[in-house]
Amino acid sequence: MGKRLRKPAKKEKSFSDKIIKILSNSANKAFNYKQIAAKLEVDDTQSRNQIIKDLKILAAEKKIIESEPGKYLIKAVSQDYYEGTIDMTSRKTAYFICEDFEEDVFIPTNNLNRALDKDKVSVYVYNRRKGRRAEGEVIKVLERHKTDFVGVIDIQKNFAFVSTANPKMYTDIFIPKDNLGEAQNGDVVLVHIEDWPKRADSPFGKVTKVLGRPGEHDTEIHAILAEYGLPAEFPIEVETYAQKIDTSISEAEIAKRRDMRDTLTFTIDPKDAKDFDDALSFKKLENGNYEIGIHIADVSHYLEEGTILDDEAYQRATSVYLVDRVVPMLPEVLSNFACSLRPQEEKYTFSAVFEITEKCQVVNQWFGRTVIYSDQRFAYEEAQYIIETKDDVIPAEISLTGTSYKVAPEIVTATLKLDELAKIFRKRRMNDGAISFDKVEVKFNLDADGEPEGVYFKIAKDANHLIEEFMLLANKKVAEYIGKQKKTFVYRIHDEPNEDKLIAMQTVIAKFGYKLDFRNPGDISKSLNKLMEDVSGKKEQNLIDTLAIRSMSKAKYSTDNIGHYGLAFDYYSHFTSPIRRYPDVMVHRLLQFYLDGGKSVDEELFETKCLHCSTMEGLATNAERDSIKYMQVKYMQDHQDQEFLGVISGVTEWGIYVEIIENKCEGMVRIRDIKEDYYTFDEKQYALVGATSSKLLQLGDEIYVKVKNADLVKKQLDFNFLRRSEETVN
Repeated sequence: MGKRLRKPAKKEKSFSDKIIKILSNSANKAFNYKQIAAKLEVDDTQSRNQIIKDLKILAAEKKIIESEPGKYLIKAVSQDYYEGTIDMTSRKTAYFICEDFEEDVFIPTNNLNRALDKDKVSVYVYNRRKGRRAEGEVIKVLERHKTDFVGVIDIQKNFAFVSTANPKMYTDIFIPKDNLGEAQNGDVVLVHIEDWPKRADSPFGKVTKVLGRPGEHDTEIHAILAEYGLPAEFPIEVETYAQKIDTSISEAEIAKRRDMRDTLTFTIDPKDAKDFDDALSFKKLENGNYEIGIHIADVSHYLEEGTILDDEAYQRATSVYLVDRVVPMLPEVLSNFACSLRPQEEKYTFSAVFEITEKCQVVNQWFGRTVIYSDQRFAYEEAQYIIETKDDVIPAEISLTGTSYKVAPEIVTATLKLDELAKIFRKRRMNDGAISFDKVEVKFNLDADGEPEGVYFKIAKDANHLIEEFMLLANKKVAEYIGKQKKTFVYRIHDEPNEDKLIAMQTVIAKFGYKLDFRNPGDISKSLNKLMEDVSGKKEQNLIDTLAIRSMSKAKYSTDNIGHYGLAFDYYSHFTSPIRRYPDVMVHRLLQFYLDGGKSVDEELFETKCLHCSTMEGLATNAERDSIKYMQVKYMQDHQDQEFLGVISGVTEWGIYVEIIENKCEGMVRIRDIKEDYYTFDEKQYALVGATSSKLLQLGDEIYVKVKNADLVKKQLDFNFLRRSEETVN
C-alpha cells in the first residue's frame, strides 16, 4: 500500500485571526503550534510553518503571550477585544453595537459564531485602517438576550425543527425526539434553547408549551405574548393570595386618612374601561379659588412589599393592552374591583390636592392618603358633549347606559371649569416648549368572537386633554416636591431628540414641502409643533407623526433626573396609574415614606428597578404593536377583492410600503410586482424610477392597491400595484 498523501491546506496568507479565535475561546490556556494546527485541521508543512510564523508575529505585536518557549496564550486584555451587543439584520448578517465605536462594526454571517440578536458578546475587531469599515468576529457569547422562541414545528421521523417568523432569527431550532412534549406537526410552540453544540448548525431546544394551530385567533395572540416573554395568566397561588385580601372599607382605616367623601368627585374614562385609576374632585373656595383633587387608586394599601402578589406585579411591571384584551399587572379582584374608583362606591385613594386660582396658578398643595366617594362616571364622549354643548342632558346615542339622562348642575359646572383651567395649563406648556403628539390611534370594532368588523380612529379631544392636564399636574408636582428635597425618587425622564434622526426626518418631510428648525432645542420643539399642526388631516399625517415620534428619545424611568424634554418639565414622575404601572406603586410608597419623615433610600436599588420597569414597558409596547398589526392583517384578509387608495409611506430597493388611507393598514408592493415599467431604486430621490417612462413612485404619492397576500403568522401584508390615483380605470 502506497504512502498516504498529506491533505494540502488551502492557500492561506495568514492564520492570525483563526489563531486568536482559538486562543480566545480557551483564555489563559497555552497552546503550541502542533495543537493549533490540529484545531485548524491542517497537517502540511507549509501551513505549519505559517502557523509558527504567525504565532511569533502575534507575540511580537503583544496580541498573545509566549508563556513558555513555543507555548502561547491570549492576553487577558487586548485593545482589539470589545464587549457589546449584537444587532441582527434580516440578511443573516449583524452589526456590533459598542460605545467604543462611533460607527457600528459589521459582522459577516460566518463570523457570528452562534450569537443571536441582542446577545451580549465579546468581539475581535479587525479592518480598522482609515477609510475602511471595521469588521468583527464574535469570540464568545457572554449572555443570551433570550432563550425562549415562538415558532411553527416541523416534525420528522426522529427529530423536529422549529422555525420562527422573526426575520432577525437566522436559524431554526433543532428539537430531539424526546423533547417534543405534546406538540403535533404544524403546531405553534414555545421552545427553550438548551444548548448549541460547537459543531451543530442549529441550537438544540425543548418544546415548553403548545400554543395552538397557526392562524387561529387565540394561538396568535398567545404567540405574541410568548414571543416577548409576557404572561397570559396569573399563577394560581397569586390569584389565591389576591382573593384573600381584605378589601372592605373600615372606620379604623378611614380615621387615618383625609375624608373627602363629601367633596364632589367624578371619573372620566374610555367607555370600555374597567380599571378606573383616577378621579377628580372639585370645590369652589370662599376666596374664589378652586380646590381640585387628583385622586389615585391606593394600590399600595393592598399591595404589600415582600408578598408573592407584589413580586408578580413587579415582574410584570405593566399591564399589556392588546387589541382584543388586557393582560393586567394586578389580578382582577384588585384591578377591576377593590382598587377601581367605581361610581357610588367609597374607595381608598392617594391624592394630590391643589388650590388653584382663576389664572391657573397653584397657590397651595397637599399630598396624602384619602377616602373618596365617586358621584359620577363619565365616558370621554359624555364629558366631551358637555364641553361642546354646555348642555346637561346626555343623549342616548353617546350615553354609557344607552338611554338619555340629566347630569347634576354642579357636575356640569365643575366639568366646564376644569376644561377651562386645563386649556390654560396646556397653552402654558406649549409656550414653554412642550411637544404635542396627538397621533391617531387605530382601533377595531370586534364581534363577539373577537373578529374585526371595522376600523375606526381614536382622536384626542378636549375631554381627553382635560384629564391629561390634571394628571400631568399631579405627576409634575409630586416629582418636584421630592426632587427639591434631593432624595432618591423614581422619575420619568425624556432626553433631547437625536439630531441624526431629526436630520434624516428632514430629508423625508422635505419631499412634502415641510422644514424643521434645528438652531436650538427650543426652536426644535416649536418647529415640531408647527409641523404637527400643518400635517393635521393631510394624507401624510400618519407617516410624519410616526417619523417625528421615532426621532424622539425614548422616555424611561430613572433615579437620575434630567427632566422631561417632550413635556418641557424639569421634574416629572408617574403617580397617576398604579393599577397598570409598577413605577407608580414605587412612587406612592416613596412619597408616603418621605411624608412620614423617612431618609433617602438606596439609589442603586431603585435604579435597578427603574431599568426593569423600562424594559418591561418596551416589551409590552412591542406586543401591543404586534397585536394591532395582526388584527390589521386579519381585517384585510376579508377584503382581498377590494381596491384601496393608499399613500406611499416608505421606499426601498426591494419595493414600496403603502399605507391605506381609510384604515391605516400598511403593506408592501414588491418591485417585481409593478408591471407598468421596470423600476429601480434611486437613493438620492428616495424613489423608484421607471426605466422607460422615467416616472417616479415616491413618498406621499397616492396609488391604488389590492391585497396580494395576508400572512397572519408573519403579520405581513403584500399588495399588488394597480395604478396611480390620477389614472382612471379603462
